[in-house]
Amino acid sequence: MSSYAAPLSDIRFALYDVLGAEALFARLGYADASRDIIDAVLDEAARFTGNVLAPLNSVGDEIGCAFDRSSHEVTTPPGFRQAYAQFVEGGWTGLTAAAEFGGQGLPHTLGVPLNEMINAANLAWGNFPLLSHGAVEALKQHGEAWQQEVFLKPLIDGRWTGTMCLTEPHCGTDLGLLKTRAEPDADGSYAITGTKIFITAGEHDLTDNIVHLVLARLPDAPPGPKGISLFVTPKFKVARDGSVGARNTLHCGSIEHKMGIKGSVTCVMNFDGAQGYLVGQPHKGLQAMFTMMNTARLGVGLQGIGLSERAYQNALRYARERLQSRSLGGARYPDKAADPIIVQPDVRRMLLTVKSLTEGSRLLALHAATLIDVAHHAADAQERADADTLVSFLTPISKACQTEWAVENTYHALQCFGGHGYIHEHGMEQLARDARITTLYEGTTGIQALDLMGRKTAATQAAGLKLFLAEVEAFAKANEGDAALVEFVRPLRDKASEWAMLTRDVLDRAARDPEEIGAASYDYLFYSGYVVLAYWWARSVATALRPGHDEALRESKLQTARFYFARILPRTLAHAANIRSGAKPLMALDEALFGA
Repeated sequence: MSSYAAPLSDIRFALYDVLGAEALFARLGYADASRDIIDAVLDEAARFTGNVLAPLNSVGDEIGCAFDRSSHEVTTPPGFRQAYAQFVEGGWTGLTAAAEFGGQGLPHTLGVPLNEMINAANLAWGNFPLLSHGAVEALKQHGEAWQQEVFLKPLIDGRWTGTMCLTEPHCGTDLGLLKTRAEPDADGSYAITGTKIFITAGEHDLTDNIVHLVLARLPDAPPGPKGISLFVTPKFKVARDGSVGARNTLHCGSIEHKMGIKGSVTCVMNFDGAQGYLVGQPHKGLQAMFTMMNTARLGVGLQGIGLSERAYQNALRYARERLQSRSLGGARYPDKAADPIIVQPDVRRMLLTVKSLTEGSRLLALHAATLIDVAHHAADAQERADADTLVSFLTPISKACQTEWAVENTYHALQCFGGHGYIHEHGMEQLARDARITTLYEGTTGIQALDLMGRKTAATQAAGLKLFLAEVEAFAKANEGDAALVEFVRPLRDKASEWAMLTRDVLDRAARDPEEIGAASYDYLFYSGYVVLAYWWARSVATALRPGHDEALRESKLQTARFYFARILPRTLAHAANIRSGAKPLMALDEALFGA
């Protein structure tokens, strides 16, 4: 059975030493975000996730959720409801929420390590509170004052949970095709009718009410995406004064039988004239939807990091314990019957791959979170705008790369176990199965790639890329005379320059052929991700080499960074070649000939 302990030392190194979070929080006006408070939060989060959630991970996988067809109700796995009650009692649901609505008002950044720990301990359980944050953000930014008063407080204190009801049986990514209807009623509410699928936590027994954020069309809606509106539609009707009434006319039609995350319920939700309220302006639902979606995408990226971390911990433990054969250079442990497999180069290749991608991803995720705090709280308007632009650029990179790397990392970790990784008892196959969904929901990897290449690069004249490259150049310039960092600074600068050149080339070709955006997008996404992590590994080494860090940390960061630059960063060579090859190799074959 797999185990998990929060990697507090690396989280603190990333948060305090590399990112300078204490000084940042003070500058942004977070008076309560002192180091002792942050440390207390991290320690208690580690205790809760390690002692309460982690033991339930296999329970959720083995037993799963149960659906009662007659009552349309869902029962969560044993222990899930009690764990959620402890989560609420501990105040975790409102950790980073605004104090005016009952939250603790701590920095958004502090929610990142909490959510990483939750995802590592029990990904399926973590899906139940996950989307509440997106619902809160959508209502906070787009809801009317009474909607904020009535819905935000119970969502933030955990009495209710939230969902995102977007996908329909006939349309997923192309929401312009959705058919769910919203008919106006005399009392100012709307009757919502339609079917939504793949709704995470659409029905469960953890809370008394569930707040569904539903995309639907008004009777006068124009066709396509410009005719979509957003409605808040609770399981139990909620009046404008906050009083809860009768059961709404919506129900769970069925739950999905999935490859992984079996402790998380994924529902078909049927709305039959259910009472809902318009959120924001008519036909402007996509704007509110992207508020939810971007929050969820960063959250799913954290799922990838959590799974990678847990997989690494268990593979490392096994590699240290498993005795098999001898080192190719001669016995390393002659007093034992054989050497542990960690002495073998290929096992070390897999472990270092997981370690380098996971620790680098942690910094990427925390950096994105600090940008959100800056975008919301910095005094300077230009700083806020730049932070918002940069986090928008990094969001598809974070979501897609961190989840695709989770698939790779859990595969490598399972492989370290040999045949033992394939059987249920060690828990590694569950991590591999759970990881697979993360590349699919909240926008597939292909969708993230198109978002990065199209919306976040071509449509903005590469505004986010320019900001990130400026940060890279500032770091390189500040350290170009440091002999200890030259092995990282020079290749980082080269890759940054090539990244800019590749971007210009794709955009130039796209001006003549729009297919070039789609043809380049996948490889451009991963090229970007590997360069971003190269920057964070260079920053990690520069930080670790400062006085005050112990030798073990310095050596670990230095050697892992060397592995990353030597063995992982060269993946960009293949991605660059694919980008340069253009659209023709992909588009030349007639679709009728694919089966020939």
